Amino acid sequence: MNAPSRVLFVCVKNGGKSQMAAGLMRDIAGDSVDVVSGGTQPGASLNQLSVDSLAEWNIDISQGSPKPITEADLAAADLVVTLGREATVEAPGGTDVENWDTDEPSERGIEGIERMRMVRDDISERVSDLLRRLSS
Repeated sequence: MNAPSRVLFVCVKNGGKSQMAAGLMRDIAGDSVDVVSGGTQPGASLNQLSVDSLAEWNIDISQGSPKPITEADLAAADLVVTLGREATVEAPGGTDVENWDTDEPSERGIEGIERMRMVRDDISERVSDLLRRLSS
């Protein structure tokens, strides 16, 4: 792929996982990747625990806000990454789509900031792997 590649991260509400993925990618990739995030059914605000978990790593996503994905976002993306099982998109032909079935600690009874740190760590590993793939 020619740099910068454009990656669109998508989850349902665009308040947590996709915002975290975008923040993590911006942090490690800088300007080498054009990062956008959106939701299939955007919520009203960011998940505060998502914001807090990234702040622990000095990554500030607090000024973001949930927004819907648009046809233009999908058309402009080189890669669409859906996070979780619920978010689905119809990307135009030729646009790669991959799903990250992210860790969901709440299914194991883990809640609060401990849950969000586990989600952050899972997404961080996936973002790092994605950047390696985009760079090769």
